[in-house]
Amino acid sequence: MKDIKNPKKPVIYYYIGVLVLILLFNMFVAPRLFGPKVTEVPYSVFLDKLDRGEISEVSRDDIQITFADKKEPRNIYKTGVMDDPALVERMEKAGIKFYSPIVEPASPLISFLLSWLLPIGFFMIIGRLMSKRLSKMGGLNTMQLGKSNAKIYIQSKTGVSFKDVAGQEEAKEALWEVVDFLHNPAKYTEVGAVMPKGVLLVGPPGTGKTLLAKAVAGEAKVPFFSISGSEFVEMFVGMGAAKVRDLFKQAEEKAPCIVFIDEIDTIGKRRESGANFGGNDEREQTLNQLLSEMDGFDGSKGVMILAATNRPEILDPALTRPGRFDRRIPVELPDLPGRVAILKVHAKKVKLAPGVDLTRVARAAAGTSGADLANLINEAALRAVRNNRKTVTQDDLEASIDVVVAGYEKKDRVMSDKEKTIVAYHEVGHAMVAALQMGSAPVHKITIIPRTSGALGFTMQVEQEERFLMSKQDIENKIAILTGGRAAEELVFNSITTGASNDIEKATQLARAMVTRFGMAEEFGMVAFDQQQGQYLGGGYSSTCSAVTQSKIDELTVKIIKEQYDKATRALSDNLSKLHEIAHLLYETETLTGEQFMEILSRPPLLAEGGQEALEGGQDKEEQT
Repeated sequence: MKDIKNPKKPVIYYYIGVLVLILLFNMFVAPRLFGPKVTEVPYSVFLDKLDRGEISEVSRDDIQITFADKKEPRNIYKTGVMDDPALVERMEKAGIKFYSPIVEPASPLISFLLSWLLPIGFFMIIGRLMSKRLSKMGGLNTMQLGKSNAKIYIQSKTGVSFKDVAGQEEAKEALWEVVDFLHNPAKYTEVGAVMPKGVLLVGPPGTGKTLLAKAVAGEAKVPFFSISGSEFVEMFVGMGAAKVRDLFKQAEEKAPCIVFIDEIDTIGKRRESGANFGGNDEREQTLNQLLSEMDGFDGSKGVMILAATNRPEILDPALTRPGRFDRRIPVELPDLPGRVAILKVHAKKVKLAPGVDLTRVARAAAGTSGADLANLINEAALRAVRNNRKTVTQDDLEASIDVVVAGYEKKDRVMSDKEKTIVAYHEVGHAMVAALQMGSAPVHKITIIPRTSGALGFTMQVEQEERFLMSKQDIENKIAILTGGRAAEELVFNSITTGASNDIEKATQLARAMVTRFGMAEEFGMVAFDQQQGQYLGGGYSSTCSAVTQSKIDELTVKIIKEQYDKATRALSDNLSKLHEIAHLLYETETLTGEQFMEILSRPPLLAEGGQEALEGGQDKEEQT
């Protein structure tokens, strides 16, 4: 897509140009064309005219003598300066006025320009410069009041199309109908079908909502208006509504076209009765104008309204009703095939080494958005440059996953031997509990290298297949894995540290969710006590229960975590020798891959009874997946 350039310049520039031309004309051209003609004569002619009394006034400087005769129209002459001491006396006797030098009367036009137009033009230029300065600093630009300021794009050879959008096949399929209508509206009007006036794209940040809107315009090959919801908010009441009117007016003039409003929740927030003493504020006026404009234009003319938001739950119901934003298209986080497709799109921009497995990278990057995956590829390319390589390797991609998940390596943080030992046992505790349980995801990596996110180490598990449901046992296993680090510390050192703070927070959230949201507590059954706030922005949950019920929920949460903590402690106690062996190796190497970890864990001596059976079950599952 390419911006449409407006060739028109502000009128002030034309005024300044005309003023400069007039001044130059009067200063250099007008005196030559319309001014008095000056004739050069010998000095003897000057003396002769002086003696005959034909001269009215004389002007003298160091170079020449200028004199005028008494005839009408008056003639002007000039001659050279001679050493003549008696000249002044002769002019006094003849009664001639003499000056040093003659000041010729200025042209009335030049006087008017210099006295009036030039100062006015000067102050206009100063005012214009100050206005631009204020507008850059966030001040008021009166020349732009009521203008929509929407960016307008046209189709170009480098425009965005659906092939540039990966991992959102369902959204592209739903939007293709819009493209087809803009291409062939007669096919729909013949049947009597009317396309939706508005399409609302909802989803988490970074999933490609804006990119999808540009792709629709690129495929339809029609003008594309892009504006953010915050650009409608103005200092003066009524300016936001004026911008809405101007935007729709421009859209109707360039129909068929697409209007895209990003972050529409800025102006489309739900109106509440009693707010602001009646709710008649600038934002509501802007929303009312938007509702009116969407009702007023005919969708069959080819004006399609696209909007994007991360908070659909706060939009005004009048905005999302049929007849305005008729269609709601979710743009969710990509699944495994979607992540692979997105990685392939961004990998075209970098040079990959032979044998790079993007599917392995996609599995390790579960839960990431399209923007995260684009950043992942870029981080890998930057790492390759830092290491003086011309291609991106698998190691670069694996390291970039760690950057996205836990941040950069904090090389300047040096832990003491005691702390490093505690962290090693902590992380191995997580990994061993995961490996000794049935159904847990295989361990992908264990490291005790500190990260910029504040983590002193982490254990990464990677599911071999995409999972969308979790059983009660799966959640309990996750809680047990989270408690494994603290259990290893207490088992080996007979003390606990603050290193498990993040694990405790996550375990508490899972245990509470089992009781309040998933209906997995026998005491309550299928009852929900928490409601999610901000589905796509990772908002928290609001509780809707009494104090007595809340107390019972807290007791059940503590009970679940304690049971899983005891389970993790038993698993590590039964395999204490392996815990020491793997922790010692991790202390020396600082990083272990999942394959190295499982190879050591499965080595003789045999594990204690019970732990060996669980381990074999975990290995069988890993081999199957």
